Amino acid sequence: MYNHAPENYKCPICPAVNGIESEDTWIKQADIVYKDDVVTVFIGSKFVKSNPGHPIIVPNVHYENFYDLPEDIACHITKIAKKVAIALKTARKCEGVTITQNNEPVGDQHAFHYHMHVFPRFSGDELNKNMMDARLSTPEERIPYAEELRKLL
Repeated sequence: MYNHAPENYKCPICPAVNGIESEDTWIKQADIVYKDDVVTVFIGSKFVKSNPGHPIIVPNVHYENFYDLPEDIACHITKIAKKVAIALKTARKCEGVTITQNNEPVGDQHAFHYHMHVFPRFSGDELNKNMMDARLSTPEERIPYAEELRKLL
């Protein structure tokens, strides 16, 4: 419907969902905290200073954005987002969560595979301000965040 992925786009999410670690993705299999027939949840590779180690929910089938996403899959993603948010509150002792989902380049969509971020929130964390300083984490840095959520999901 509204697609912006360049021709010959190599999706960085599809390999990980299919169990492949490659140079085309930063996602490692150890980052995955939950998987069923419809979705995969993994710890995001970009760490925001005040909110590192946030989970990302993706459909296992490639859909570029919200506009392409079938309603039944959107509903399942929302159901899993609720479970992830509750697990995140338990694991991280956060005071709340922010769920974001970006569409199209002007909407800050960088990976052209539908994905939903679930950020732990803390009083005074300045998440929106700190997003500008997000950095690429190492696989080793993500392991403790993945392990604690995996236990709860």
